[in-house]
Amino acid sequence: MVVGLHIETVIRAPIDRVWRHTRDPARHSRWDLRFTRIEPYGPDVNFRYATRLLPGLTIAGTGQTAGERHRPDGSATSALRFACDHPLSLIRAGSGFWRYQPTPDGVRFWTGYDYTPGWGRFGRYADRVFRPLLGWATAWSFDRLRLWLERGVPPERSRNQAVAEVSVRLMLAAAGLAAGLPAAALIGAAVLLIPPLPTTPAARRCRPRDHRPRYHQRRDPR
Repeated sequence: MVVGLHIETVIRAPIDRVWRHTRDPARHSRWDLRFTRIEPYGPDVNFRYATRLLPGLTIAGTGQTAGERHRPDGSATSALRFACDHPLSLIRAGSGFWRYQPTPDGVRFWTGYDYTPGWGRFGRYADRVFRPLLGWATAWSFDRLRLWLERGVPPERSRNQAVAEVSVRLMLAAAGLAAGLPAAALIGAAVLLIPPLPTTPAARRCRPRDHRPRYHQRRDPR
């Protein structure tokens, strides 16, 4: 049975700031790679979201807050449901939660969510590739949010820095291939092993204490 995605990070910032930057649609759309636009919608549908796949091609869906809970220890949980009826969307409907837990190291912020894929039988096979990519995008976005709140790096700047860094790595790899096999092996290893700059978002930083990837699949911890 396919189990929903679980992504987690720790952010050294006040919990109210983490709450605002994740719950406010305008702020959320700035750091979350999965969405191009998020906007409030109405009483029955809390928000609409859109993802631009190509110029002129945008997939849009709707979301509904399913409940919020604030505990005496300062932690909080927000649950939601979402759906999309666009024929090109692999995600048909799903649900998930965001949890905020104050710790001595900062706010432990994590999400768990799952969805029903569309496209029939082909969609179930396509989801085997799409689901890990979606988990990676969520983890990368969480680190982008962390950099924004901890270091004051705007999401737009961290995005541009990530693009520039990937471009440099690709150019180095191309130079290695042009130089021959030994050089290609050395440069290729360097491209893969050298960590991103501290102000460049990286999904690999979103790891739990046991060092498993935070976008591994596991059940809702509640």
